[in-house]
Amino acid sequence: MTDTDYDVVVAGGGLSGMAAAAAFGHAGMRTLCVDPVPPVTDDADPDADLRTTALLQPSRSFLDRIGLWDRLAPHATGLDTMRIVDAGGPTPAPRLSRDFKSDDIGTLPFGWNLPNWLLRREFSADLAGRERVTHSVGVGIGDMFTRQSEACLRLTDGTRIRTRLVVAADGRNSTVRRLARIGVRTTRYAQKALAFAVTHEAPHGNISTEIHRTGGPFTLVPLPDRDGQPCSAVVWMERGPEAQRLMKLDPAAFSAAATARSGAIYGPLTLTGHRTIWPIISQLADRFHGERVALVAEAAHVVPPIGAQGLNMSLADIAALSRMAADAGDPGDRAMLAAYGRARRPDVALRVAGIDLLNRTSMLVPRPLRDARRGGIAALHGLAPLRRSLMQLGLGAGS
Repeated sequence: MTDTDYDVVVAGGGLSGMAAAAAFGHAGMRTLCVDPVPPVTDDADPDADLRTTALLQPSRSFLDRIGLWDRLAPHATGLDTMRIVDAGGPTPAPRLSRDFKSDDIGTLPFGWNLPNWLLRREFSADLAGRERVTHSVGVGIGDMFTRQSEACLRLTDGTRIRTRLVVAADGRNSTVRRLARIGVRTTRYAQKALAFAVTHEAPHGNISTEIHRTGGPFTLVPLPDRDGQPCSAVVWMERGPEAQRLMKLDPAAFSAAATARSGAIYGPLTLTGHRTIWPIISQLADRFHGERVALVAEAAHVVPPIGAQGLNMSLADIAALSRMAADAGDPGDRAMLAAYGRARRPDVALRVAGIDLLNRTSMLVPRPLRDARRGGIAALHGLAPLRRSLMQLGLGAGS
């Protein structure tokens, strides 16, 4: 050990923060992960994160490498097909449907879907068993001072520690990013997203279905059966006032509205459990590093929930940073951190711009533009080389 208290301090104990702590611990670094809010690990808890995450192939490989995948595999639902549906006609009925199949580009599924609350449960349990990782809940970073050799931190409980690297995984309103004086550019869409789960009559066939009409996509992602019925997680993006109206509907009326918006492709949808709502933004930090500081995940970038990019981009950050830090010897080395920024920010900026375009396309109201969207989906699917290239890009090729 050096004269620092920790090799790495990870600020934020969400999925990205816990994954970062596991990665640095796996690399042999003494790591502290601080989280002001204890993880919610039960879907019945009113504060549970009911969203789901499709862990794409590169993310699975990374989690396997750091020893997390074996905990997740028994709970994962494979995604073999991603279906894009245009419902931009005079009614919400689907008028165009195209399937993007994983066997076009390989033998594995595109990804494996898991509920976020379950990921939190398994990540938290994993950290508890890691010898070189300390996971402290109920405490965060209150202040930070950096110099060439180390970062000095004051935690919110008054504890003072030193570390060679601070990893900001503390979300879109990152305290560490602010203390490091790193700016951020934010785009607001006047949208909100509703997250919930439904049961339905027709089987989902391990197909993730994204339905486009106006206001934003309505996405159904397969989950294991519930009470003997097929079950899907849903993210329903709408303009803010409409999302707030939907949130206030009673369960029966909400189920009917969701069925109508889905075009009844799986038959009647029945709400199971509670609903959550959150605002939709895009965000990109001006840089991904500072003195003894690295930004990852939503401290560095935020995107709308389209194309399963959010957490997968975050895990790509962590995979790159942990690998480069281990190779450098000093995890907070200035040259290494600059190289991390050069490696990650251009790819992330391209993905943020692409998802921004997809989201704006999904929000279209005028019929001529919705008709153009339908034609674009058909054309992209119809050109096999382009279709395969887009699928590889979506999985993270080049990240």
